[in-house]
Amino acid sequence: MTQGHSTIVLHSHQLLSHPSSLDRAPQRAQGAGLSEGCESLNGMPFLNLIRNFVAASNMLQDQAEKPVLEEDICRHFYGAYDGFDIKSLTARVDEVLNKMEALQNKLELTVKQMEKNKLRSNIPRLEYKRLLEEEVIRPLSSAQIALRQIRLPRVEGTTTVTTIKEDPLINAFVIEEIPKYITPKVNRNGNVNVYGAPMIYNTTGHSCVLMKKELEEYMDYDIGSYCKDDWNLAQKLMIYGCDPLPRRRCLTRASKLYRTPYPIDKSLWEIPDGRNVRWSNYKCRNFECLSSKNPKRGYTKCTGCFEMDKEKVKWVTNSSVPVDFVIKDVLAIKPGEIRIGLDYGVGTGTFAARMREQNTALNLGAPFSETIALRGLIPLYVTLNQRLPFFDNTMDLIHATGLMDGWIDLQLLDFILFDWDRVLRPRGLLWIDRFFCNRRDLDEYMYMFLQFRYKKHKWTISPKSKDEVYLSALLEKPPRS
Repeated sequence: MTQGHSTIVLHSHQLLSHPSSLDRAPQRAQGAGLSEGCESLNGMPFLNLIRNFVAASNMLQDQAEKPVLEEDICRHFYGAYDGFDIKSLTARVDEVLNKMEALQNKLELTVKQMEKNKLRSNIPRLEYKRLLEEEVIRPLSSAQIALRQIRLPRVEGTTTVTTIKEDPLINAFVIEEIPKYITPKVNRNGNVNVYGAPMIYNTTGHSCVLMKKELEEYMDYDIGSYCKDDWNLAQKLMIYGCDPLPRRRCLTRASKLYRTPYPIDKSLWEIPDGRNVRWSNYKCRNFECLSSKNPKRGYTKCTGCFEMDKEKVKWVTNSSVPVDFVIKDVLAIKPGEIRIGLDYGVGTGTFAARMREQNTALNLGAPFSETIALRGLIPLYVTLNQRLPFFDNTMDLIHATGLMDGWIDLQLLDFILFDWDRVLRPRGLLWIDRFFCNRRDLDEYMYMFLQFRYKKHKWTISPKSKDEVYLSALLEKPPRS
């Protein structure tokens, strides 16, 4: 049992906490498959009857809720505590676990002895061995692990005043690695950090609870072995709000044909070697297939991003569209001041490549991460849901293009823009590049960008189609103190 935990909280609390309902308990218990005398946990002879006991408890839930709603343990998981013998229940569970472990060890020893035993029997030895392993040992081991994953609430306080504390989400998942990951890790030697925390809390997205099946599939692996080729599942979890994902203790696969990437003077403007990409989750199986001329390329955003002849002219030559700004004009506004920045959008890193030529290093977020990395740049793999992993007032420039358009919810955009404002330094530049939306929504989106009272260096609106417009802007964050 994990140190510091001491009880399981079951619906049985209803039976123990509400005497007004107990006069019907024997009838309800028998109706749920329990024999007479099993109206409480203390009278439970076998652990497998706990399920029936909970069912009987649920039958009494309506009656129990009426007199004492504030002690509704079914909704609060913990709360009513008087009269519940935590230590006794914990001791019984420990006893069962120890017996199960001893039985498993004995069965495993029997299987090993059978392998050495040459005496004949009615059942072939291999068949008998298989039966024990698959029908006895594995189910028993699985049950033991499932029981051990129950993390029991901690009882804290004095002998007169006690409270029950439970780690968040600790009993929400069955796969062993998830509770191990999210369980707070106590600092060695009882050390406490500068904020008074005696342990480290691992994080995961709250929506992971809504994607229990998918997350358990993602975390179901053998420790130290190869991970499944499941980045598609990981991305689905992230998009649905299970973000950040838990860390895993398995080995990431790479292409079997991996070659050393091109040197930096060549990698920026040449398509990478296709053998360095795992293509199993893509429609295409090489970079040539990703051409904008191929209607079956498997993606719609940033068409042409894998064609270097088109990428080379972006942000360096004037186009006929007034919303296209040129990098040298932007840098001229803050000569020598733009050192580090963030390229937030969909693409293969061309903006960052151009900035690197200007001796400016960037961290970027884009879904085409392999190509970005093979070009010698840094792909930061995050979703719109996630707070940027940068400290306050550190970025000289944030450039956003191709990702957030008129589909985005205004409140979500508001959270994102405030996060950008947080990491952008005073007098840093926010470059909104080709944001587009429906004409009728333009005023709402313009307000979102203007609410921070940034200085306008450039602000251009241009038609995209009959019903849509482009907006490009170069804005300077004011100093605040």
